[in-house]
Amino acid sequence: MSFDVVTFVNQQVGLFTGAAADQSVTWAKESQFAIQAFQKNDFLAKTAMANPTSAQNAIINVAAIGITLNPAAKLAYLVPRDGGVHLDISYMGLLHLAQVSGAIQWGQCKAVYAADTYESNGLDTAPTHKYKAFGDRGEIVGFYCTVKTPSGDYLTHEMSVDEINKIRARSTSFKSGKNSPWITDYVEMGKKACLKQGAKYWPRCERMDKAVHYLNENGEGIEMEPVMAHKPEAEVAAEAAERFSRMESLAIDLIEGMRRADNMDELKDLFGKAYTMTKGTKLQSNVQAEYAKKKQQLEGAI
Repeated sequence: MSFDVVTFVNQQVGLFTGAAADQSVTWAKESQFAIQAFQKNDFLAKTAMANPTSAQNAIINVAAIGITLNPAAKLAYLVPRDGGVHLDISYMGLLHLAQVSGAIQWGQCKAVYAADTYESNGLDTAPTHKYKAFGDRGEIVGFYCTVKTPSGDYLTHEMSVDEINKIRARSTSFKSGKNSPWITDYVEMGKKACLKQGAKYWPRCERMDKAVHYLNENGEGIEMEPVMAHKPEAEVAAEAAERFSRMESLAIDLIEGMRRADNMDELKDLFGKAYTMTKGTKLQSNVQAEYAKKKQQLEGAI
């Protein structure tokens, strides 16, 4: 059976919009980023073809977590691992989730090398880290993550390289001995491991907690819970089409309600529901057009 990545990705629109946690992460943009990822990575596309349910889950998680696949942002990626496609979130992506959710004002994660000068100034004060920006700094000896809370306090979490390596040893990708990010991007993974440990002490953030939980559960990959059983591609496409049809029917009912609205309050309420439901689909332009038309009628009657 042939596998058309464009068709496959576009079939996920109903599931994506239904799971959206952040309205700024739109189907219109994320579907294109996903298509680009599959088209640029032949192995990723072949993995999706062999296990389409995993690819579907990964795309749904982009919406459920509320993180963008924009390659320029470097916050999250679709990656092939253990025979499936997974959503992987970088340490910058985790910091982004914490910031946009209001858990922290800002944060940074850095590696400490043998030639650096590093002094811990307590849990509520930023550390002192001096180093030569250009030149040999020796071997990595540890990592730290510092964030500033909304109340203005600093929280710093530090981990030695031995502590980081113990976490690495538990990673399924590292134990596989294959092309693990722990091998290709050790510093970035060390920063992420330190951040995930330190986040336990930050102000609570549901989206951040969900992302870290999924990463931990799947050895630096993300699976929806519960994981959907494997289904033939045609069956998955049929179910997605049915869900989209139901959403389309509800949206049409809301549009009809907008046309019959007697006042602006009623119109705005119906518009808000229809706009959210159709976000990222072609129907949304119809919703906007009907709203503008009815708004003009109601305001003209005042």
